[in-house]
Amino acid sequence: MNIRALRIFVFVMEEGTLARAADRMHLSQSAASRQLMLLEQEFDVTLFSRTQKRLIPTPEAEKFYPEALSLLAQIDELPTVFSQMRKDVRPPLRIVSQTRIASGLVLPSIAEFASAHPDQPVKLEIMLRRDLGRRIMHQKFDVCVSALPLPVEKLEPIPLGAATLCIALPRAHPLAAYPALGPRDLIGVPYIALDETTVLRRLIEREVTGLAKPAYEVSVGNAAYRLVHDGLGFAFADPVSLDPALAPGIALVPWERQLSIEFAYFIAERKETEPSSHAFGRILQSQFEAKSRQTNLGSNGRGSV
Repeated sequence: MNIRALRIFVFVMEEGTLARAADRMHLSQSAASRQLMLLEQEFDVTLFSRTQKRLIPTPEAEKFYPEALSLLAQIDELPTVFSQMRKDVRPPLRIVSQTRIASGLVLPSIAEFASAHPDQPVKLEIMLRRDLGRRIMHQKFDVCVSALPLPVEKLEPIPLGAATLCIALPRAHPLAAYPALGPRDLIGVPYIALDETTVLRRLIEREVTGLAKPAYEVSVGNAAYRLVHDGLGFAFADPVSLDPALAPGIALVPWERQLSIEFAYFIAERKETEPSSHAFGRILQSQFEAKSRQTNLGSNGRGSV
């Protein structure tokens, strides 16, 4: 199999055009097109329909795409494998985290893991949930931590549990003393929302009525919590994702109806780091369970984050 042709195929799938795929490979369009045709001829398959100079992926291309990513991921890993063999060093534990739970769950878990496994290097990447799918398909991770569902069906999730949503308010806000809150209580309080691409926003729009339009929209939860901390309004939050550094200034008040988001982690099959991956997973589980039991009910004395 021609590795260059395989890369061009993947780049066309990701970029949408032959021109951009050719640019990434530093090839002319004609050279890139020839490589694609050779790939199709080698396996007697049509990967793209060529209509008005556009390449439309066929069903065969859609099925082949994750397999091509897997092959390239293994090939790209070879230099690292040989380098580590020569240096006799431990490969890093590559952790990929959804932005939402990085500060509240993953970073504290890494700190605990580092204390128990000081000789194991760790590499953490934090990204939006919508970007996790491609990273998973490229197999560039050992442990992935995210809300469910993920846009990848191949991996079997290891459930962490469900985090119950609350209303995040400045700790000194009058509503922080309420035992529970609903839409009527929040009239006149600016709503700080995550953007429409997030699982949380879609859940709220599906299950909650009576909220005012957002006064502020942000792409990541930690930005919403920072605005709450600074007194700009309220946001939906949970004890698991709340940044511990912001927790002293924020009260989490239960929502009048129980709403929750499920979280899980995924472990890639990689012999060099699999024991460390499972050890980190156990710490994640312990941290998640401890944090999910913590419900801050403001100043009414029933609990705190």
